[in-house]
Amino acid sequence: MRRKNARITPIKGDKAYVSSFSASASFPRHLRVAEEVRRVLSDLFARTEFRDPLLSGVHMTVTEVQLSPDFRHATVFVSGLGRRDIEALLPAIKRVAPWLRAQLARVLRMRSVPELHFKADRGFETADHINALLHSSEVQRDLTTSEEPSETKSEKE
Repeated sequence: MRRKNARITPIKGDKAYVSSFSASASFPRHLRVAEEVRRVLSDLFARTEFRDPLLSGVHMTVTEVQLSPDFRHATVFVSGLGRRDIEALLPAIKRVAPWLRAQLARVLRMRSVPELHFKADRGFETADHINALLHSSEVQRDLTTSEEPSETKSEKE
């Protein structure tokens, strides 16, 4: 029970810093639920043949799930296995989202199952691009020229 004259102490520290916390980044329960949603959706994408003709024969995986602080919305990042045009499949994935949500409700024991919002995950493409840049001839040339002066300095000493 709360006293009538009890004072609420304000949070000390920078308010912008405190408000910038993402709920899914700092609380173990958010991480646990997001990982469970990711696992169930990955299993559904791997085992289910969808009725949508755009999704037939397409292999996808769920790379990450971010939950809102109230667990009502989930942003699901999907990536195509062996395909680079996952953007073209997002409308079809959004059409099957209510069915996926119903399947989540069967598996998860939650008060309310989050509404699913799908986005394409560009992490693998970005990693491939950075890898290609690091192995390009210009970067290799710069790496070999930057190493030579240090070797000549040590040889002079």
